[in-house]
Amino acid sequence: MTGTIINAGAIIAGSLIGVFIGARLPEKMRGTVLNGLGLVTSVIGIQMALETKNVLIVLGSLLSGAILGEIMNINDALDRLGRFLQSVTGRGEGSTFSEGFVTASLIFCVGPMAILGSIQDGLSGNYQLLAVKSTLDGFASIAFSASLGWGVAFSALSIFLFQGSITLFAGVFEKVLTEPMVIEMSATGGIIILGIGLKLLNLKEIRLANLLPALVIAPAIVRVLPAVKALLS
Repeated sequence: MTGTIINAGAIIAGSLIGVFIGARLPEKMRGTVLNGLGLVTSVIGIQMALETKNVLIVLGSLLSGAILGEIMNINDALDRLGRFLQSVTGRGEGSTFSEGFVTASLIFCVGPMAILGSIQDGLSGNYQLLAVKSTLDGFASIAFSASLGWGVAFSALSIFLFQGSITLFAGVFEKVLTEPMVIEMSATGGIIILGIGLKLLNLKEIRLANLLPALVIAPAIVRVLPAVKALLS
């Protein structure tokens, strides 16, 4: 769990710096910073998505994941959690608290470094990969919290629960997840991150959290696809 603790700490520290800086920036400047983040986030999402070896897997995962996510209503649940944390702490700036919490949670949790680093930490205690991720997340949290406020800091809770769970069950995940499964999971996550970029740019409002089941469906499709092909041949 050492790597996850470092990662969560880096996000909190970066958020504190970002909130301190953001409060002193003019509103137009914060908007420009947010647009810059949207552009960079979109590029990261596209790069991840292009790693797919079979775009039909990504498509099938997102479509079925969206249906499941809407049934589970994940997006509204995360929004309610964000508003609850805001009310408990007395922090936040209206709707930006929930937006910052959900946006940062998705960005910091979706990606191969979060999964592979947590597995590595759980199996061998080597948290080098998560240490690198912590540095990246720390700087990113400065930029995000400067525009979105205190909600970004509370995404550390999402990191702790998500990566911590993977670390605790690393032995199971290491046996189940193959490299092709991680590749398609990462590519599917890239589409979600691209959606975050579009949202930050105010181009499209997407219920992104409802796409999260796609991250589980993508590796499942990779697992069963050979058996399906064998039956059809």
